[in-house]
Amino acid sequence: MFPRQRLMHLLSLGLLAFCIQASVLAADGTDRYAAARERMVREDIAASGVTDARVLESMRLTLRHEFVPTAQRPLAYFDMSLPIGQRQTISGPFVVAYMTEQLEPQPTDRVLEIGTGSGYQAAVLSPLVGMVYSIEIEETLGRRAAATLRRLGYKNIVTKIGDGFAGWPEKAPFDKVIVTCSPEEIPQPLIDQLAEGGLMVIPVGERYDQTLVRLKKQNGILERTDLVPSLFVPMTGIAEDTREVQPDGSQPSLANGDFEACLPESTTPTAWYYGRQEQLVESDDAPGGRRYLLLENHEPGRPAHIFQGFPVDGRRVSHLAIGLDLRLSHIGRGQQANEWPGIAVRFFDQRRSRSSRVVLGPFPVRENWDRVTGQLVVPLWAREGIIQIGLMGASGRMEVDQIEVRSIPR
Repeated sequence: MFPRQRLMHLLSLGLLAFCIQASVLAADGTDRYAAARERMVREDIAASGVTDARVLESMRLTLRHEFVPTAQRPLAYFDMSLPIGQRQTISGPFVVAYMTEQLEPQPTDRVLEIGTGSGYQAAVLSPLVGMVYSIEIEETLGRRAAATLRRLGYKNIVTKIGDGFAGWPEKAPFDKVIVTCSPEEIPQPLIDQLAEGGLMVIPVGERYDQTLVRLKKQNGILERTDLVPSLFVPMTGIAEDTREVQPDGSQPSLANGDFEACLPESTTPTAWYYGRQEQLVESDDAPGGRRYLLLENHEPGRPAHIFQGFPVDGRRVSHLAIGLDLRLSHIGRGQQANEWPGIAVRFFDQRRSRSSRVVLGPFPVRENWDRVTGQLVVPLWAREGIIQIGLMGASGRMEVDQIEVRSIPR
């Protein structure tokens, strides 16, 4: 970028930051969400491995609460996905920051985003790149996101409503492509519209067995790097309806419950995602196979956990029977009275507009491997579940292996 162009870009970033901050000033002139954003960046994003200073600053300045429904605003700056309507969610802050960092955004980039959703991901990209072109298939969400982005003063984001997997041919080629919904295979139009040398970050795979991958286009061929397992909400339209592998909610189960399978050339377990303070341990001491999972936390209140999603049809399943091999040591209370090691399942209905959370635990200290079992009631309206295994804010060591979920018919 020439010096004058660079100066103008920096000035535009400063003006954008000013507009962002000014739009949430309270009556007394203070930014009521600034402290929450700072905590989010420090504890949920930077502490979990995102290091790009520009990405961290954009996360610090972008007003996430403006992109969620009013009823969800108290939760806007916690590291969790939130419903935004039309069976869709806004991704958790860490996921947004991680995907943005993997995209390696540059000031001159032209970026194509597939799945506008709330508009938050585009807003985070805005001060980091030249232009963002964003497509949303759901008309209601697309119109709402466009209005929010316009109200907040984002000038370098262009949105449209349509089939994102068809891309945006008239605006191609793109230096970067970011996809926030998960197809089984990478759509060919997105490959065709990616510029030579460009990067794409996209989750691909079966409905509950997805991997976030980064693709670089070299001599017309995509070089693939598997990053982490992921879980994005169901797509809408033909792409979701025509999946070759459809989930069976009558037979809920977990994949890789023994932690033996890992992504290529890594120690990242497949099927499990969004882990915090976790690591695989190879040992003859493992109850099954050669590996088990260690979760360890030294700061009360800080998360140490791992997740997996699965289908479950509450019309056909009355309870989930859960079993795992468990070892706990040096356990201390978290910041809240209910922060003790355990297992939680959050159930969602078909539209993801209704949810409930049930907990198995808390677990008492057991310094030797022990088989733990229990049952959780499945709501009649449930169609999907996400299991969370962890210290739940407590300090100490939690070692787990051979995790199983099976259904008890209604």
